Order: sequence, then structure tokens, then C-alpha cells
Amino acid sequence: MSVEIAADPPETNDTVTSPDQQAEVLATVVAAESVLTKRFGARIQLGEPEDLGGSERSIVLRVKVASSPFSLPRTLAVKRYVQPPGTTPRDSWIREAVSYQLFTALTAEDRMCPELFAHDGDTRLLVMEDLGRAPTLAGKLHGTDARAAEGALLSWARSLGRLHATTAGREADFDALLRRQSPPNAKDPLAEHGPTAVAALPALLAAEFGVETSPAAAEFALGTVALLDNSRHRAFSPSDSCPDNNLITNRGVRFLDFEGGCVRNMMFDAAYLTVPFPSCWCAYALPPGMTDAMLAAWRAEVRVMWPDLDDDAVLLPRLLDAQIFWVWLTTWQYLTVPDIDQLGSGGAVDTPHQSEVLVARWVDLAKAAKRAGASAVADHAESVVVAMKARFGNGSLELYPAFR
Repeated sequence: MSVEIAADPPETNDTVTSPDQQAEVLATVVAAESVLTKRFGARIQLGEPEDLGGSERSIVLRVKVASSPFSLPRTLAVKRYVQPPGTTPRDSWIREAVSYQLFTALTAEDRMCPELFAHDGDTRLLVMEDLGRAPTLAGKLHGTDARAAEGALLSWARSLGRLHATTAGREADFDALLRRQSPPNAKDPLAEHGPTAVAALPALLAAEFGVETSPAAAEFALGTVALLDNSRHRAFSPSDSCPDNNLITNRGVRFLDFEGGCVRNMMFDAAYLTVPFPSCWCAYALPPGMTDAMLAAWRAEVRVMWPDLDDDAVLLPRLLDAQIFWVWLTTWQYLTVPDIDQLGSGGAVDTPHQSEVLVARWVDLAKAAKRAGASAVADHAESVVVAMKARFGNGSLELYPAFR
């Protein structure tokens, strides 16, 4: 049966200006109409596309449902991955499609992300619920209201804990959905470079900063790689829960961008509360006490499924392991990415220099290791801080604008 699409090309929004961009937008809208028509079995027309940002590898639009025999929402969000025709879908598309499928199968109350209406591997396209113009966590942090920023952070931390508790025990479901696609070589994106980074960093630190890594510190760091295969405390992870990927809605926080979505040890996500935002190079510092409050909010949600995490003797060593893993991984990235500016992802907002972020992570690691009694890790981190400050200067990472 042939698939019917809109006869007339949709009008493009004024925010889409360049001819190349207009062509990609038009192709995305036409593909979305085709996928929806195939999904629902009747012609569906879309119009008035609005560019929502996207990235070099994807186009993200808000479109109006111009004509439909079904009770679809007034607007939808469409995301299409851009890559050469004839190639296999990117791992990121597969992870994102499977992630949204997992949540769409849950009840509306437990669905903490947009509902998935349709998806298609051939065009690498997702059609999802449009969550409207709600502010992001990044918007709150870069605003002027400290109380609103604090409330948004605590709401996000609680929601992250609820997301983990809700998806506990659903790894088999996620894997079953993954097998319907062409599964990525590594289900967890951190497994692609994490072990290599941890093993290679001591030589890089010696070559770049003259810092020697003691055998005890290296052994401790290598031990953190075991988190990748640990069977305890596993739940769904958005993988990149940076501030601009979290919407603050009147129904609570909604998570976006599951390009790295996977099921893994949730300590890697919990470290977002203590580092903070380790996968994000545009992260500023948080005020004193904020991390502890966020961790308490997250813990209140996950203890329902994992009562052992109420015990500091269980939680804190695992959090330190995740923090070490992230700091070592991101330092390796900093030292090996050819164009350091590629690490930035702040969009239209002001961002700190990546070196300031890096130094702050080592400062925080030294403090956390010292509190935990991990003297070899603390001593090594302090040596790295001294060497990095000698290279980059003694400036410290500023607070997010809302807290200045």
C-alpha cells in the first residue's frame, strides 16, 4: 500500500532562514507526515514548523497538526537525525528510540519524558509529544532568581531519583526493545571510551603536566571501571542529563535527549549531583550546601527500591568511584579532543572556559577523597590541581548566574 503524504509543501516558519536549512526542515516535515500516516493508517498533515535548536547531527522541530482524523495533540515535536542516505542508523538514534519506547509503555504518571507517537529507522525520525515552552533547568540557573534556581535543582534531583526508582528492574524490557533494532556495540556509551580513558590518563598527566600518578591512585581509579558491569543499583539513565536537557513543567521535571539512553549503574547519574553535571562542559559551580540538599532529595526517592542506599557506608564509596571515573574520563577528553572548543555546549548562554571546569572538578575530587579517607586519590588530585593552576592560572569557577 502506498503511503500518502501532504500534497502541498508545508509553509516554513520565519525562524528558518537559509535555503539549506529550509530544505532539511521540509524533508523532516514530509518524513514525519509519512511516518504518522503509516502509523495511524490515515492521512495526517503537518504545518508551521518551528526550529527548536537541534544540533549538527539532528533537526528538532515543533509542528502544528494541520489535518488529522485522530485526536492528536495540537502540536508535536519532531526530531530527525541527519546522516548520509543508505547508512545504518546511528547508535544515538537507536538508543533514543528504544528509550522513548520504554517510557511510552509506562503509565502517564510514570512517564517522565515526552510520549512517543511514531518512529522510523529508515528516516531516523522520532515524533513525540510537544511539552510546550516550559523553561529548562539551564534557564533557571542562568536567570536572576536564586530561590527559583534552587527549587528547580531540588525538583530535578527528586525527579532523577524517581526516574531511577521507576525503571528499576526494567533492564530486560529495555534489552528486548534494543534487540529489535541493530544494537550498538556498547549499550552504555561510557563503556566505549571510559576504560581506555582511565588506563591512559596517568601517561597523559605526566606528559602534559609533569604529574606522576602513584600506583595506589592508579589502582583505585582502575577499580572504578567495575561500575560499568556492576549488577547492583541499575536503572535507566538519560546519560546526558545536563541542565538544558531538563524541562521544568507544571507536571514536574521532564527529561529530554536520550541519545545516550541506556540501563546502567545509576551511580554515574548520582555523580551529576556531586560533580556536578560531569558530561557538560558549560557547568558553573553551585553554592555551598546545594549538592548535599540535591543528594538528599535524590536519595529520598531511590531508597524506596534500594533501602541499602540509606547507609552512607554503602552509598558514599560508590559515589566517590563514580566521581573519580567522570573526572578521569573528562580529563582524558580534554587532553585528547583535537579542537577543545568542541567540548562546549552552552548554546546561547554564557559558559566558563573548559580549563576552569576541569580544575574545579579536580579540586572537588580532592576534597571528596580526603573526606572518604582515600589519601592516595586525594594526594594525586591535589598534585593535579597545583599543576593545572600553574598552567591555567589561579582563577576559580564562578557560581551559576542565579546564585551570584
